[in-house]
Amino acid sequence: MNQSAEKITNLKTELYSFHIANGGKMVPFAGYDMPVQYSEGIIKEHQHVRSAAGIFDVSHMGQFSIFGSEKDYIALEQIVPIDLKSLRVNQSKYSVLMNAKGGIDDDLIITKSEEGINIVLNAACKHHDITRIHEVINPSITKLHDNLSLIAIQGPKAVDMLEVLVNGVRDLKFMTGGKFKYKNDDVYVNRSGYTGEDGFEVSLKNSTVREFCKSLLENKEVRLIGLGARDSLRLEAGLCLYGHDLNPDISPIEASLGWALSKIKKEDGNFLGSEVVKDHIANGVKKKRVGIKPDKIIAREGSKIFKNDKEIGVVTSGGFGPSVNGPVAMGYVLKEFANEGEALELEVRGKRHLGKIFKMPFYKKSYVK
Repeated sequence: MNQSAEKITNLKTELYSFHIANGGKMVPFAGYDMPVQYSEGIIKEHQHVRSAAGIFDVSHMGQFSIFGSEKDYIALEQIVPIDLKSLRVNQSKYSVLMNAKGGIDDDLIITKSEEGINIVLNAACKHHDITRIHEVINPSITKLHDNLSLIAIQGPKAVDMLEVLVNGVRDLKFMTGGKFKYKNDDVYVNRSGYTGEDGFEVSLKNSTVREFCKSLLENKEVRLIGLGARDSLRLEAGLCLYGHDLNPDISPIEASLGWALSKIKKEDGNFLGSEVVKDHIANGVKKKRVGIKPDKIIAREGSKIFKNDKEIGVVTSGGFGPSVNGPVAMGYVLKEFANEGEALELEVRGKRHLGKIFKMPFYKKSYVK
């Protein structure tokens, strides 16, 4: 079951031609050709997810399994600082892959299954992540599932739309999953997503995914949604994008993700980079991830942040928030300026524009209780 960690480029998901046939504007992303938007455009796609239901092809992400025992859980906890033993079967947890500097090599969703552990890895990081995991886990008990696609159905009507095709999913609670049937095929469904809305991620065979999406689209309340709207949705929800808001030099505490580490791991410190994390918890950090609300201008990634002519930080994600009808951003500022309502200036195209620190999320999350 050992898989090569060699980076693969110029890949297409099983839905590549399906996206093009439905008006998808394709762009390269993490080695894949992916739809950035469809004919209606990013803003309408974004609004449709907030009001109804949207389909996202996230098959470029890595679906990785560890078919191990409790001793393997303990080994994995050295680099993923959560308490795997306390997870129930089919329960999921958001966490991070740590490095020796106390930084984040990736953020991920980890699920305990009856067979072991399933992990969803970010597309651009997955081969690197697998190499890291193989440092503590025997490669012979792992598998990267290239034969599986991953489809996210997001929005307030997602549960009704999916229940028609996969009976029983409405009974799932947030961040839990289970095995279901789509016609005669086995699928795994997790009630989660990255938009701030209720929704599901469905893992199913490559051979089934096109028919599955066609069946969903028979309902006019469901539309295909591209990467552009996925980015604006997650930004409004205050959710990080790896490689932008997170990187190997940023600790979970600086990123305001201390909650992604289990309490027992933070107390015991028995994981890679724990010395840095414990120091940041005990003594504070120099910089902190915050939400930023520019007054008028859109401040993109890389925009410098100032306070009284002093450079205090940088924007890591920024754009227009259709649900809040205005610009939104997040970034890192010196901790002494990371206070809600703190006035600041954002440098865009050589000019300074007013903004303020804003408590995230910008748009209220609507996860199922």
